[in-house]
Amino acid sequence: MEIQDRSIVVTGAGHGIGAAMARAFAANGARGVTVADIDGDAALDVAGSINGLAVQADVADDQAVRGIVAAAEEAFGPIDIFCSNAGIAAQGGVEMTNETWQRTWDVNVMSHVYAARAVVPSMLARGNGYLVNTASAAGLLTNIGAAAYSVTKHAAVALAEWLSVTYGDAGLRVSALCPQFVNTAMLEDMASDPALSGWVSRATIEPEDVAQAVIAGIEAERFLILPHEEVGEFFVRKATDYERWLGGMRRLQAELIGDAPGSG
Repeated sequence: MEIQDRSIVVTGAGHGIGAAMARAFAANGARGVTVADIDGDAALDVAGSINGLAVQADVADDQAVRGIVAAAEEAFGPIDIFCSNAGIAAQGGVEMTNETWQRTWDVNVMSHVYAARAVVPSMLARGNGYLVNTASAAGLLTNIGAAAYSVTKHAAVALAEWLSVTYGDAGLRVSALCPQFVNTAMLEDMASDPALSGWVSRATIEPEDVAQAVIAGIEAERFLILPHEEVGEFFVRKATDYERWLGGMRRLQAELIGDAPGSG
């Protein structure tokens, strides 16, 4: 699918990857870009820079997502591409509070469910449409020290996979975006840890790099969009020899952070 003359929605677009995606879509000729974010001022700033539409919304709310869709359709017509990009992260293991687990689930998984509910029926009726669900390399591998993030990003990939299998022959295209380290606010906590900073900095790319990978992935209609090519190699190793991969990840954890979260 080409970006030119498409109506595109991007959630979590007030900052980071989402903002870079919104700007890249506009620069590549999108008919209209709807910039949705829980931070309304940030959404306005990005939308103002690209002549787009700003919508303040919490994507963990089903009705709020439907509101994004309604506003986008009113402004730019039927939605061609919906980038369900908003996400949150929390460090810790199973000891994290129920509230943290639930909020992470609601933002990182249910927001994708709500987006699909809101736009897939009309896309199927037209026989054409595209969903880009932002997951993470953690959704294919894991994120050391971040249980809820890893679990929910796996679920995000699984949902995208299910949608592709179920509706791919009816005209729905689906991609799962799985970057590793990206220079955003979400990365700051990890990068500030001396034990992790060197490793993280060597693999970190800019949000604009991710946005260009997304455009290339949409145009090629690839399911997995991997801005870090090495993630694909790691994924193959995991699938080929799971036990060896688990052992390697345990060694990496010991080198980087020592004891597992909650074990000390």
